[in-house]
Amino acid sequence: MLSPLLVKPAPAGREIVNVSPERAGWTHVGFRALRLKPMESATVDTGTRELCLVVLTGTVDVTVDGISYMNLGSRKSVFEEVSPAAVYVPVGKTVTVGNVPGASTVAEVALCTAPGKGGSGTVSVIDSTAMRRSVRGKGSNTRYVCDILPHDDPRAAHLLVVEVITPAGNSSSYPPHKHDQETPPSETLLEEIYYHRLNPPQGFAFQRVYTDDRSLDETCAVEDHDVVMVPRGYHPVVAPHGYDLYYLNVMAGPNRFWVFKNDPVHEWMVDPQSSAFACSYRSA
Repeated sequence: MLSPLLVKPAPAGREIVNVSPERAGWTHVGFRALRLKPMESATVDTGTRELCLVVLTGTVDVTVDGISYMNLGSRKSVFEEVSPAAVYVPVGKTVTVGNVPGASTVAEVALCTAPGKGGSGTVSVIDSTAMRRSVRGKGSNTRYVCDILPHDDPRAAHLLVVEVITPAGNSSSYPPHKHDQETPPSETLLEEIYYHRLNPPQGFAFQRVYTDDRSLDETCAVEDHDVVMVPRGYHPVVAPHGYDLYYLNVMAGPNRFWVFKNDPVHEWMVDPQSSAFACSYRSA
């Protein structure tokens, strides 16, 4: 039986996956992934929600209320060491995204949404050359991060978007951490989507979502194009030997600030002063 947190993709057709707030049973995050064949397009209205459109692969043209942004995106694979093209769109806009004329390959785009703010927002192409790229962790916990729409980007109201590549054999979102309590400055509440890709695509990875009291404790075997919904709890990921893992994270909550809390029993990995480290050391 599939985990209730796991959303499987459609094997064919324009829409790969669609997770609305209603389907997820939460308030903020919405996510769609689309595959656009040559000359194919899709149109969406943002309504009361803000949108970050991420060009995962291929090249597309994006039109917002009649103004066009041409030839966005250059990646053939999400595993290239290149930041994606992305467009931020505020509330009350009509957006059309289409594979560029003359394209010979399918383009893949992500539509990441959250409640927006009223008034006259500004449509903007997010400069891929200015996206922060960083390395987190060390050893088998090393992963590579690209901040597409981080919490210190002032253009969004609630939405945060980031992509991560975890090399084969490595762990990610690790030590296990959570952000399900609105208790700043120690922790903030953010719902989260993981959109997974595997290289080679026939691979798989594992993601666990669990709370301290284990009232939620689900482990998902994720495959290419799968979505894992994280409504609360810790949510580590592991990529088996032989398969690199990419995921696109979409987060949103009542306030646009990312502060996480590590699982105390695993805090020793990053804080040698923790009581968990002392217990581990004494038992070694």
